[in-house]
This record gives sequence, C-alpha cells and structure tokens, in this order.
Amino acid sequence: MSQLTHINAAGEAHMVDVSGKAETVREARAEALVVMAPATLQMITDGSHHKGDVFATARIAGIQAAKRTWELIPLCHPLMLSKVEVTLEAQPQFNRVRIETLCRLTGKTGVEMEALTAASVAALTIYDMCKAVQKDISIEQCRLLSKSGGKSGDFQAVAHD
Repeated sequence: MSQLTHINAAGEAHMVDVSGKAETVREARAEALVVMAPATLQMITDGSHHKGDVFATARIAGIQAAKRTWELIPLCHPLMLSKVEVTLEAQPQFNRVRIETLCRLTGKTGVEMEALTAASVAALTIYDMCKAVQKDISIEQCRLLSKSGGKSGDFQAVAHD
C-alpha cells in the first residue's frame, strides 16, 4: 500500500506540494445513486415537482460543487477545471436516479475529489428538493468510477450493475 501523501514525517496533515509535478491531462469519473419510492421518481421525471426541474437544479449544484471542492475539503488544491459534466439518469427499474460526473483538467494534481464532490452534492440536492414528499430517500454507492493521468496511473472500478 502507498504512503498517505497528506501526512508528513511527524504525522501531521499538510497540503501536498505539487510544484515539481508535470502538468498532464487528468480526468476522473464518479457516481452516486439516489434511491426513492416509485411515486417520487415519477414526480421528478414527469416534471410535476412544485420546486421545479430537479435534474437541472442537481446538475448545476454538482457543477458548482466541483468548482468549489477546495473550499470544502481542507487539503485539496484549488484547480482550474477545464470540464465538469453531471449526467442524471432516472432508472425506474431500480427506483433510483443514477448520477455520473466527469471532471477534467490539464494540471499537476488529480480531479478525483472534484468528481466525487460533484456526485455527492448533486445527490444531496435531489434529496433536498424531494424531502418534503419522502424523508427516507437514500444516497448510496458514491464512488470513484475511473481516473486517468498522473504519476499514480489509471484506475477503473469494478462494475456493480
């Protein structure tokens, strides 16, 4: 197992110095699942939610979250993202919404945390908009799907569905 890069020799947390790293194209994908009652999912997909377009709001929230990850996660670097994509898919056969995010940049550090934060906040936004009609919505399987670029190499998660 690799050493934790955010811990120095004295065991103290610190921000990793990336100044000596080469700039490369880096990309990460993440997902989150929002499980709900069929009636709640139907309300979202048919556009009858009184708060408006749930998917559009969650998409914008996810994009904003990716851009502000460095303000939320203490040791993350502020990044100049070149692309943030948030895709939401109703999956009525599973009573859920699947959120997939993509973050990309050319830089010295990865974008995994940005992709995960985008997926998390998009999921939280769906919960927030729907909690008035269903309190027991669950957010599941927020995970990194893939990453590419950088010194540590590529990663591809094992498919679940």
